[in-house]
Amino acid sequence: MTAMNKNLIIVLSLLIFSIGCNVQSTSQKTSHDPKVEIGIVVSELSKSIWIVFQAANGDYWFGSDTNGAYKYDGKIITNYTTSDGLSSNRIRAIQEDKKGNIYISTLEGIDKFDGQDFTKLVPIESKSSNENWALNPDDLWFSILGKNGDAGPCRYDGTHLYQLTFPKHYLADAYYKQFPNKSWSPYDVYYIYEDRKGTMWFGTSNLGICRYDGKTLSWLYEEELTLTPQGGSFGIRSIIEDSKGKFWICNSHYRYTISPEAHIEDDKTLVAYQREKGIAGLKTDDGSEFIYFMSVVEDHQGDLWMATYNQGVYRYDGKKFTTYSVKAGENNVTLFSIYKDRKGELWLGTHENGLYKFNGTNFEKFNPSF
Repeated sequence: MTAMNKNLIIVLSLLIFSIGCNVQSTSQKTSHDPKVEIGIVVSELSKSIWIVFQAANGDYWFGSDTNGAYKYDGKIITNYTTSDGLSSNRIRAIQEDKKGNIYISTLEGIDKFDGQDFTKLVPIESKSSNENWALNPDDLWFSILGKNGDAGPCRYDGTHLYQLTFPKHYLADAYYKQFPNKSWSPYDVYYIYEDRKGTMWFGTSNLGICRYDGKTLSWLYEEELTLTPQGGSFGIRSIIEDSKGKFWICNSHYRYTISPEAHIEDDKTLVAYQREKGIAGLKTDDGSEFIYFMSVVEDHQGDLWMATYNQGVYRYDGKKFTTYSVKAGENNVTLFSIYKDRKGELWLGTHENGLYKFNGTNFEKFNPSF
């Protein structure tokens, strides 16, 4: 072998090694004996059940803020925690892909469960707001409520998880000037919603909503959507497009007609919309016309169900509203989410009172039967 050939082999070897070292890992699989099933069978759920999700096979998944995730197949409850490979026992969201894999967003990262093992998805960081944004039919979108500092959502294309960055908001400089020492980012994603056209909506902690239609990122900000009349910061925690094509955002006072085309104004890319009155006559116990809801769903009849933090659930059929109190003894239960399952049944996730389910008349505590 000539000296030239030897040198060429060395250069190619070094190049291959260098390329291998620079490829970013996008998953970390938890290894265990495949003959041993992970998770433990338990007889009850945690009191802090925030998340409810039903998989395509009918299994229910419940996400706790303290004790990991639970799978309920109608017969047994299996509890999965960090001992089984979860990144954290504090669950923030659960969803599923078309292959039946379950994805669990935790406070310390996003885990994929294939029925046997948990694999942690490691995000690829985007260097700019123009990088890695796309809108594919099978993409999954993630955010982690309470994981401070993110500048956008995550997008998973089935192979790679991309940590995305929002374009700079026109109010960002003013926010940082007013709050220079806040631990969280005003871009933190509180809520992700896909509308009927497949457009993605991202509710942020302090900068309103960013909408992505596959081409353009545009902003919608109104002060009363982020800040309550009392001056507290609520953030964008809930968005829904109803069966009539109207959008409801966080509170009952207004609803919105959204234009598909963005509006450009003074170098700002904005969501074009018209605002109109929402639910007339609806008031809180203290007389406020603003009912802020943590979570909202539309049932099979087209009625909206709005779950508040501690004032129960409001049902709106387009003409009148009905109030459902949710109590533990004499105390109001603090709610986190409302969920409609595949049968159309309604569930409530709560901060510290377990699960509630609607029985046709009211919401009652759910206790699995065995």
